[in-house]
Amino acid sequence: MLRIGHGYDVHQFAEGRKCILGGVDVPSERGLLGHSDADVLAHAVADAVLGATRLGDIGKLFPDDDPAYEGADSLVLLSRVAELARSHGFEILDVDSTVAAQAPKLAPYREQMRENLAHALGVSVDNVGVKATTTEHLGFVGRKEGIAAWAVALVEM
Repeated sequence: MLRIGHGYDVHQFAEGRKCILGGVDVPSERGLLGHSDADVLAHAVADAVLGATRLGDIGKLFPDDDPAYEGADSLVLLSRVAELARSHGFEILDVDSTVAAQAPKLAPYREQMRENLAHALGVSVDNVGVKATTTEHLGFVGRKEGIAAWAVALVEM
């Protein structure tokens, strides 16, 4: 049985924070605000896997009002999601994602993001796609207020 899941996440920019995307500390004037490290890409991927497996969402598993997850490394959380999926009999076959950011430029970091996500998921890097785009200066992303990410995951039981 094959299942597809979709994930979406958004975080606003904030002063004094790092800009962590796919586990990469991307040089940026501002970072992303969140209870964890605010890795919008890892969060979207986690929700895509959770959606495909019908095991909830990251807000349910790792609540933002739980001090245990304050400053948490989102790749560690993603690894826990992958372990949960496997414990329920699912194999993660493929993940594809898109990050929308007017700034910073992400192309130089795309391959490292793919590698980091693949490692966290326990799959080959060939099974993880990461794309980056802008919104042509439209919306909150275009105004450089934050970053959004979408992901899809294909799993098999």
